[in-house]
Amino acid sequence: MTVYIDPPAWPGHGRLWSHLVSDVSFAELHLFAAGLGVPRRAFERDHYDIPSHRYADAVRAGAVEVSSREVVRLLHGAGLRRRKGAAGRTGGTQ
Repeated sequence: MTVYIDPPAWPGHGRLWSHLVSDVSFAELHLFAAGLGVPRRAFERDHYDIPSHRYADAVRAGAVEVSSREVVRLLHGAGLRRRKGAAGRTGGTQ
């Protein structure tokens, strides 16, 4: 299982956020996030939003550090990229 995380650079709700993604399936991503104790409500279309204070936890658990640009490339390459309005927040289990 390999999941990827970009640096916490995305502002929101008074903090910075990272994106946690899979290049294989949403099922893999959900399993990894659950192992970290990340609530399912943090799933946004095709990624989990991870607050900056949890970034190191994700990396210690095995998430591979990549750039934000690489996150988008990985999602597109896997056919998992979902644009706003294309899918609900719950996501599938591809």
